[in-house]
Amino acid sequence: MASEANDVQIRDAEAADFAAIGDLTVEVYVGEGHVNPESPYVAELADTATRAASAEILVAVRGGELLGSLTMARPGTAFADIARPGELEFRMLAVSKRARGLGIGRALLERVVDTARAEGFDAVVLTTMPTMQDARRMYDRFGFAQVPERGWFTGSGLSLTVMRLALETTT
Repeated sequence: MASEANDVQIRDAEAADFAAIGDLTVEVYVGEGHVNPESPYVAELADTATRAASAEILVAVRGGELLGSLTMARPGTAFADIARPGELEFRMLAVSKRARGLGIGRALLERVVDTARAEGFDAVVLTTMPTMQDARRMYDRFGFAQVPERGWFTGSGLSLTVMRLALETTT
Protein backbone atom coordinates (compact mmCIF):
# COMPACT_ATOMS: atom_id res chain seq x y z
CA MET A 1 0.00 0.00 0.00
CA ALA A 2 1.32 3.47 -0.83
CA SER A 3 2.57 5.45 2.14
CA GLU A 4 0.03 8.20 1.43
CA ALA A 5 -2.72 5.69 2.19
CA ASN A 6 -1.33 4.86 5.65
CA ASP A 7 -3.65 7.34 7.32
CA VAL A 8 -6.66 5.90 5.48
CA GLN A 9 -9.02 3.73 7.49
CA ILE A 10 -10.81 0.83 5.80
CA ARG A 11 -13.96 -0.04 7.73
CA ASP A 12 -17.50 -1.28 7.40
CA ALA A 13 -19.89 1.41 6.23
CA GLU A 14 -22.30 2.90 8.72
CA ALA A 15 -25.79 4.16 7.93
CA ALA A 16 -24.47 7.73 8.19
CA ASP A 17 -22.14 6.95 5.23
CA PHE A 18 -24.83 5.65 2.89
CA ALA A 19 -25.71 8.90 1.10
CA ALA A 20 -22.05 9.77 0.49
CA ILE A 21 -21.34 6.23 -0.76
CA GLY A 22 -24.26 6.42 -3.19
CA ASP A 23 -23.15 9.85 -4.41
CA LEU A 24 -19.54 8.70 -4.92
CA THR A 25 -20.56 5.52 -6.71
CA VAL A 26 -22.86 7.37 -9.10
CA GLU A 27 -20.22 10.09 -9.60
CA VAL A 28 -17.65 7.49 -10.66
CA TYR A 29 -19.86 5.17 -12.71
CA VAL A 30 -22.05 7.78 -14.42
CA GLY A 31 -19.83 10.87 -14.19
CA GLU A 32 -16.87 9.06 -15.75
CA GLY A 33 -18.96 7.60 -18.56
CA HIS A 34 -19.10 3.93 -17.51
CA VAL A 35 -22.90 3.84 -17.08
CA ASN A 36 -25.51 5.73 -19.08
CA PRO A 37 -27.29 8.28 -16.85
CA GLU A 38 -30.63 6.90 -18.14
CA SER A 39 -29.81 3.32 -17.12
CA PRO A 40 -31.92 1.73 -14.37
CA TYR A 41 -28.59 0.61 -12.84
CA VAL A 42 -28.03 4.19 -11.63
CA ALA A 43 -30.74 3.74 -8.98
CA GLU A 44 -29.01 0.56 -7.78
CA LEU A 45 -25.66 2.35 -7.60
CA ALA A 46 -27.21 5.12 -5.50
CA ASP A 47 -29.15 2.84 -3.13
CA THR A 48 -26.52 1.90 -0.55
CA ALA A 49 -29.08 1.04 2.12
CA THR A 50 -30.57 -1.75 0.01
CA ARG A 51 -27.10 -3.13 -0.77
CA ALA A 52 -26.15 -3.02 2.91
CA ALA A 53 -29.16 -5.15 3.82
CA SER A 54 -27.70 -8.21 2.05
CA ALA A 55 -24.05 -7.37 1.34
CA GLU A 56 -21.13 -5.83 3.19
CA ILE A 57 -20.17 -2.29 2.24
CA LEU A 58 -16.59 -1.19 2.90
CA VAL A 59 -15.40 2.40 2.94
CA ALA A 60 -12.02 4.11 2.84
CA VAL A 61 -11.97 7.31 4.90
CA ARG A 62 -9.30 9.82 5.80
CA GLY A 63 -9.89 12.72 8.13
CA GLY A 64 -13.63 12.18 7.96
CA GLU A 65 -13.65 12.28 4.14
CA LEU A 66 -15.01 9.31 2.21
CA LEU A 67 -12.45 8.44 -0.47
CA GLY A 68 -13.71 5.10 -1.70
CA SER A 69 -16.09 2.21 -1.24
CA LEU A 70 -17.03 -1.20 -2.54
CA THR A 71 -19.66 -3.87 -1.99
CA MET A 72 -18.73 -7.43 -0.95
CA ALA A 73 -21.29 -10.12 -1.73
CA ARG A 74 -21.22 -13.73 -0.68
CA PRO A 75 -22.47 -16.42 -3.09
CA GLY A 76 -26.22 -16.89 -3.14
CA THR A 77 -26.98 -13.43 -1.78
CA ALA A 78 -28.94 -10.70 -3.56
CA PHE A 79 -25.90 -8.74 -4.78
CA ALA A 80 -23.78 -11.68 -5.88
CA ASP A 81 -24.11 -11.58 -9.67
CA ILE A 82 -21.32 -14.00 -10.52
CA ALA A 83 -20.00 -15.60 -7.31
CA ARG A 84 -20.07 -19.36 -7.31
CA PRO A 85 -19.76 -21.48 -4.18
CA GLY A 86 -16.31 -20.82 -2.69
CA GLU A 87 -16.01 -17.36 -4.25
CA LEU A 88 -16.36 -13.95 -2.62
CA GLU A 89 -17.54 -11.29 -5.07
CA PHE A 90 -16.97 -7.58 -4.89
CA ARG A 91 -18.78 -4.95 -6.89
CA MET A 92 -19.21 -1.23 -7.28
CA LEU A 93 -15.65 -0.24 -6.44
CA ALA A 94 -15.54 3.55 -6.49
CA VAL A 95 -12.56 5.74 -5.62
CA SER A 96 -12.79 9.51 -5.64
CA LYS A 97 -10.92 11.00 -8.59
CA ARG A 98 -8.89 13.21 -6.23
CA ALA A 99 -7.72 10.13 -4.28
CA ARG A 100 -6.58 8.04 -7.25
CA GLY A 101 -3.01 6.83 -7.12
CA LEU A 102 -2.86 6.92 -3.32
CA GLY A 103 -3.47 3.21 -2.81
CA ILE A 104 -7.14 3.56 -1.85
CA GLY A 105 -8.42 0.97 -4.33
CA ARG A 106 -5.62 -1.40 -3.41
CA ALA A 107 -6.35 -1.02 0.33
CA LEU A 108 -10.03 -1.81 -0.25
CA LEU A 109 -9.09 -4.78 -2.42
CA GLU A 110 -6.65 -6.06 0.20
CA ARG A 111 -9.46 -6.00 2.76
CA VAL A 112 -11.65 -8.09 0.42
CA VAL A 113 -8.87 -10.65 -0.07
CA ASP A 114 -8.16 -10.76 3.68
CA THR A 115 -11.87 -11.33 4.34
CA ALA A 116 -12.03 -14.07 1.70
CA ARG A 117 -9.04 -15.86 3.24
CA ALA A 118 -10.38 -15.49 6.79
CA GLU A 119 -13.74 -16.96 5.74
CA GLY A 120 -12.20 -19.85 3.79
CA PHE A 121 -13.11 -18.76 0.26
CA ASP A 122 -11.12 -20.24 -2.63
CA ALA A 123 -11.21 -17.10 -4.77
CA VAL A 124 -12.32 -13.50 -5.19
CA VAL A 125 -14.29 -12.55 -8.32
CA LEU A 126 -15.42 -9.34 -9.95
CA THR A 127 -17.02 -8.01 -13.10
CA THR A 128 -15.49 -5.05 -14.91
CA MET A 129 -16.42 -2.92 -17.90
CA PRO A 130 -14.20 -2.23 -20.92
CA THR A 131 -14.07 1.49 -20.05
CA MET A 132 -12.68 0.89 -16.53
CA GLN A 133 -9.04 0.82 -17.59
CA ASP A 134 -7.57 2.20 -14.34
CA ALA A 135 -9.36 -0.44 -12.29
CA ARG A 136 -8.40 -3.15 -14.78
CA ARG A 137 -4.70 -2.27 -14.44
CA MET A 138 -5.01 -2.55 -10.66
CA TYR A 139 -6.73 -5.94 -10.94
CA ASP A 140 -4.03 -7.17 -13.32
CA ARG A 141 -1.25 -6.02 -10.95
CA PHE A 142 -3.03 -7.70 -8.05
CA GLY A 143 -3.04 -11.03 -9.92
CA PHE A 144 -6.64 -11.29 -11.09
CA ALA A 145 -7.05 -13.25 -14.33
CA GLN A 146 -9.77 -12.84 -16.91
CA VAL A 147 -12.21 -15.76 -17.11
CA PRO A 148 -13.53 -15.44 -20.69
CA GLU A 149 -16.10 -18.24 -20.41
CA ARG A 150 -17.82 -16.36 -17.57
CA GLY A 151 -18.11 -13.02 -19.37
CA TRP A 152 -21.63 -11.72 -19.84
CA PHE A 153 -23.69 -8.88 -21.30
CA THR A 154 -25.92 -6.29 -19.69
CA GLY A 155 -29.52 -5.92 -20.81
CA SER A 156 -28.38 -3.11 -23.10
CA GLY A 157 -25.71 -5.31 -24.71
CA LEU A 158 -22.59 -4.01 -22.93
CA SER A 159 -19.92 -6.70 -22.72
CA LEU A 160 -18.68 -7.35 -19.16
CA THR A 161 -15.48 -9.13 -18.19
CA VAL A 162 -15.27 -11.51 -15.23
CA MET A 163 -11.95 -11.66 -13.40
CA ARG A 164 -10.89 -14.10 -10.68
CA LEU A 165 -8.12 -14.25 -8.10
CA ALA A 166 -7.47 -17.78 -6.86
CA LEU A 167 -6.41 -17.75 -3.22
CA GLU A 168 -3.65 -19.96 -1.92
CA THR A 169 -4.74 -22.22 0.85
CA THR A 170 -2.64 -22.10 4.01
CA THR A 171 -2.94 -25.39 5.85
